[in-house]
Amino acid sequence: MSKKNHAEVVIIGGGIVGCAIAYYVAKSGIDCVLIEKDDIASGTSSRCDGNVTIVDKDPGFDSLMSLKSQELTVDLSGKLDLGFEYRALGSLLVCENDVEMEAAKKWVDTQNAAGLDFRLLDQADLRAESPYFAHDIPGGLECRTDSLINPYLFCYSLIEKAKQYGLRVYTKSEVTSITKKEEFTIETTNGTFTAKKVVNAAGVWAPFIGKMLELDIPIIPRKGHIIVGARQKPVMMRNVMEFGYLMNKFGRDRIVDPVTEKHGVALVLEPTESQNFLIGSSREFVGYNGKIDMNVVQTMARRALRFYPKMDDFTMIRTYTGFRPWTADHLPIVSEVDSIPGFFIAAGHEGDGISLAAVTGKLIEELIRGVSDTIIPTTPLRFDRFTKVPVS
Repeated sequence: MSKKNHAEVVIIGGGIVGCAIAYYVAKSGIDCVLIEKDDIASGTSSRCDGNVTIVDKDPGFDSLMSLKSQELTVDLSGKLDLGFEYRALGSLLVCENDVEMEAAKKWVDTQNAAGLDFRLLDQADLRAESPYFAHDIPGGLECRTDSLINPYLFCYSLIEKAKQYGLRVYTKSEVTSITKKEEFTIETTNGTFTAKKVVNAAGVWAPFIGKMLELDIPIIPRKGHIIVGARQKPVMMRNVMEFGYLMNKFGRDRIVDPVTEKHGVALVLEPTESQNFLIGSSREFVGYNGKIDMNVVQTMARRALRFYPKMDDFTMIRTYTGFRPWTADHLPIVSEVDSIPGFFIAAGHEGDGISLAAVTGKLIEELIRGVSDTIIPTTPLRFDRFTKVPVS
């Protein structure tokens, strides 16, 4: 076998998580290869928004993990050669009613107590943010460390820099089998690779890679729609979510109509660098069916008009769908698999892959090198949390 097809580490998956891993692993001086079945950023990472947020994270480990990732993303914005439209604007979470405002107050107090930069907003604050807000929206909250990026550009920026550190990239190379004896053998549609260590960063496809090694990875695709608005007068200058987005994400009760509840719809509005804007979001378990459902799109549009009624004559360009890699506890798996030494999983980020890509890449690099004092604690992200039987 030619030397070019062997590496210390093979990374499977060219989405934002795989690209971040490739960057940090290559930068540390480890010989590595990235394998992608299509093109870089051709899956979920090109079918999502670009939020690097804490505002939508549960207080505690989840939000502190996101803060670490934000710090790394700031660092990368100064180190990578290709710009990725990094904009440190902060973000808003808006409340539809007084019940949500009470919850928002507690949310702000809890996050501030954890050392995060949150601030409660009243109705006047929202009016100052945008004249498009509905007059009866009572307020919301702000996280001032949140930022926006272009995920597609971020992937390519990471890869281009990683290549300078020696990364080799093979696209159009779908993995067809993996076996392990003394080392891993990875068969693909574009040749055979061998490696001492393998990282499964295949997102919603991670379970298919796992099955090749008789490993059950509990990740399920959770479909989402996004509507793209045409260039026009800016509705907002920064990212906005409704408080109900948190309720959808974590499966909590909301006060909404049955159709909105059925499709898991909650407002997300993101301005882009090119002066378009994105409207989300929906959450559905429909397997790998990526077909656009106009009933969901209409529900999202109605939800947007609830918060921005003056958008009723705005032009929308298109709609697309993507899959979030969902886990039952809403945390990713970033871990070595004890039963298969040298096999790592970095997947299951659900809607947080953009936010958590940098910290995931850094953590996997540290796990590969055997670092004991890792950038964040590893226990909450271990693969075996799904397989351990609790002691009664």
